[in-house]
Amino acid sequence: MLALGVLLGDGIGPEIVDASTRVAEKALAGVAVEVRWRELPFGLEAIGDFGSPLPEPTLSELDELPGWILGPHDNAGYPEQFRGTLSPGGAIRKRYNLFANIRPARTLSASVRALCPDLDVVIVRENTEGFYADRNMYDGAGEFMPTPDIALAVAVFTRTASERIAHQAFQLAAARRKSVTIAHKTNVLTKTTGLFLDVCLTVSESYPDVEVRGEHIDALAARLVSHPRDFDVIVAENMFGDILSDLAGQLSGSLGMAPSINASHTHAMAQAAHGSAPDIAGRDIANPVAMILSAAMLLRWLAGQEDGTPALGVAADNIEDAVRRVLDAGVGTADIGGSASTSAFTEHVLAALD
Repeated sequence: MLALGVLLGDGIGPEIVDASTRVAEKALAGVAVEVRWRELPFGLEAIGDFGSPLPEPTLSELDELPGWILGPHDNAGYPEQFRGTLSPGGAIRKRYNLFANIRPARTLSASVRALCPDLDVVIVRENTEGFYADRNMYDGAGEFMPTPDIALAVAVFTRTASERIAHQAFQLAAARRKSVTIAHKTNVLTKTTGLFLDVCLTVSESYPDVEVRGEHIDALAARLVSHPRDFDVIVAENMFGDILSDLAGQLSGSLGMAPSINASHTHAMAQAAHGSAPDIAGRDIANPVAMILSAAMLLRWLAGQEDGTPALGVAADNIEDAVRRVLDAGVGTADIGGSASTSAFTEHVLAALD
């Protein structure tokens, strides 16, 4: 039996996570794999019950699991004492060293209203350091104000982190169209992104069949819009990767279509690239595609582990195929020009799995 964690999150989280677990469970049943979901306290509801958005019982359970699904959460809407600190999702990434954030963006169907109909790119984002202040210190955060009128931030780039994310990017590209683009800004940030670029280029020597080039982040973003087919795999530090993946997700049709997985060598977390969208929570109109496809990515990651079951990869393929066929039939939520509700779209995907 496969045991996986479920953290519903805030806002639209419970709606789209429920859709993803229902779809994943049916796909797994189709390949004769039984799954047991462990729903764990998390987010705003956990603050009311445990006094913390990420209580210790949840962490103890996650310690025993290879993977889990994390719903979008909104720590900006938490009580004041929980704001301005490491988000609960960030705390999970840090605890389990989920250094690789893999964010594919692909136009799944001709029926989707997409700005770039032929987009098929994967952003490989280093997830533990870079410019984001919540990931740059062993303790505390890399943002501080020495006076009320001065705010400073510290960026951290290490050879070790740059090297391991580069290997992830080149291994992924070797199984795709054999091209890696390194995002950097070495004309201004010569030491930090310069180190990132140099390390990635050194790693590229171990993958002679993969084409490699570096591009300044601003020029890269512009070219991603105008010439999306020029890109296969893009490797980037944390903030650059976050911004690029949101751009790519929107180009593919909607951020609601953008899946994501956070992984180390031993654990993985499925997490849609978008936020909790509290303005539409509970209205049954959120797009569940990103969360459903994130769950499929988790299954594929589990299948690829040393003791992984190939059937999990088959289930992941079946989920992606079912979503694509539903979209091809013209069924979609409002953000991609359709009229289906969250629950109705999910029912169509479940039916397609038959």
